[in-house]
Amino acid sequence: MAISAADVKKLRDKTDAPMMDCKAALEEADGDMAKAEQILREKGKSAAAKKAGRATGEGIAKFVATDDGKSVAGVVVECETDFVAKNDDFKTMVDKLARGFLAAGKAGNDVVIDGKTAADIIVDAVNIIRENIQLRYSEVFTTTGTFGVYNHHTGKVAAMVELSGDSKNIKDIGEQLGIQAVGLSATFLNKEDVPQDIIEKEIEIQTNRAIEEGKDPKMAENIARGRVNKEFYQSQVLMEQVFYADNKKNVTAYVNEEAKAGGGSVKVEKYVKIEVGQFGGDE
Repeated sequence: MAISAADVKKLRDKTDAPMMDCKAALEEADGDMAKAEQILREKGKSAAAKKAGRATGEGIAKFVATDDGKSVAGVVVECETDFVAKNDDFKTMVDKLARGFLAAGKAGNDVVIDGKTAADIIVDAVNIIRENIQLRYSEVFTTTGTFGVYNHHTGKVAAMVELSGDSKNIKDIGEQLGIQAVGLSATFLNKEDVPQDIIEKEIEIQTNRAIEEGKDPKMAENIARGRVNKEFYQSQVLMEQVFYADNKKNVTAYVNEEAKAGGGSVKVEKYVKIEVGQFGGDE
């Protein structure tokens, strides 16, 4: 049967598939719009599967939070090229996934967002953008306290910080610590979180370093412990790092001062940093 341009446009508007694909699907479906849409979806899944083996070295890492700061959702969605990572359609799709997970209170490919699973939303994006796209990470967090989030302007790295306390500055503190976590990578939140075997290994490394520098072997371990306190903790422990906006204080001092200025106290409970390329993916 003859397929009208109006029907092709209607299917295009519904699916965002290329015009020629829409026309071919309508012809195969004998003009049945619903059947044509299903044909496009099945062909799209097949095309997406063929692209799935292609390397994904670019993408977006993002956290979004509810207005009250009680829930956050994080995603890392990867694509093949930086050009696509900066594409508005790709950015919109990533934001839709993150906010959809936030609204659903759960994350993953099977979560339904606006009538489609996250997996199908990605398949649709693959067929529009024509690159391999993968959801590498997705998670939803909730708290009785407050979350602060920070998304770096490059889109490649993001962080969320969970805090408890009653200071009116708690959200600002959360955002500032998000910036800290993104900009100055830490491995641990507090000194107490560092496993003893890692501390002992670092002391051994610094002891040998002191001896190689000609220090008295009897004093080498004391020197090593001092270096671990000053160098290792300041680089690897978030709360011991020099605060990025004021190098005269560490993060702990910043939090305490800012919380007090807001008329209360704040405790940092946890932080999570996510990056493009962090979760397996392709080299």
